[in-house]
Amino acid sequence: MSAPRDSSSSQAAAPAAAKPKVIYVMGQGKSGSTILGVALGNCDGVFFAGEMCSWLMTSGRPILGGRERTLFWRGVREQVTGAEELFGGAAFESLERGLSPLRVDRWPSRRRLRERYLAVTEALYRTIAERAHATHIVDSSHLPLRALQLQQIDGIELYLVFLVRRTEGIVASHTRHVKRSEVAERRVRFLKTNAHLWVTYVLSVLVFLRQRADRRVLLRHEDFVANPEGVLREILAFADSEAELPDLASLSTGIPFQGNALIRSDTVALKAQAAAPYRSSRLMRLVERPWQMLLARLEPAATGVSEPSDHG
Repeated sequence: MSAPRDSSSSQAAAPAAAKPKVIYVMGQGKSGSTILGVALGNCDGVFFAGEMCSWLMTSGRPILGGRERTLFWRGVREQVTGAEELFGGAAFESLERGLSPLRVDRWPSRRRLRERYLAVTEALYRTIAERAHATHIVDSSHLPLRALQLQQIDGIELYLVFLVRRTEGIVASHTRHVKRSEVAERRVRFLKTNAHLWVTYVLSVLVFLRQRADRRVLLRHEDFVANPEGVLREILAFADSEAELPDLASLSTGIPFQGNALIRSDTVALKAQAAAPYRSSRLMRLVERPWQMLLARLEPAATGVSEPSDHG
């Protein structure tokens, strides 16, 4: 994994003109983006930054502590000039939130903030790459509209990973802390999760199709957990990285800015396993069917299964 360096040595690292390669993981939350980011972040030259959509909202200060994390992100904050006027939730609400383009009252704010937002976001990635001595940055923010904004930044090379997961798995993640006896609460969460899933997937498909074909890839969570080594090799090759695979039995979670509870552990293990079975209803299958049909048509896709050679 790329080791962050102090700011005094960062100036002598990667050339300032080099474009950082940003691997952006897009899709619905609870789809496995954090463990994917952690695994990639353990590869040489790759830095797992976590959910960078939170950077402006928290004024560049990570919520999760720790000396190394605090010092690294403090240095990033100090080096990214001009971000102060964007600190807070205005940029997120106007430019990244799922339904913000439909909010007519936010159109003036979108026009006013976009140019500064794009400049600060480019500077943010460049600073992270410089301080971490990394060629690749993994951003697991999920948000399709953030990906849409990143597509407009010339100073980065954007590699888009559209991460999808069976609806049963996503719903189970959102309802696992709700008792089975609380039927009404489980039903409300089911409806909210599916509504959010539809909005996210509609936007994600549109953004995915806007991305050039050689810098986009569809990844199913089930394929990743079944064959993590094969999928990681595909993602690294797709993102133009020659890094070797790390030891998946002992992965450092690093110092991502934000992420799920997984990053509270110092190390995690990743091993191949079949996706966990979830109870499915007729309604669930009916809701999921349109997405299964559409996603099956999106290309290219990372499956972890090598294509047979012409001479094989």
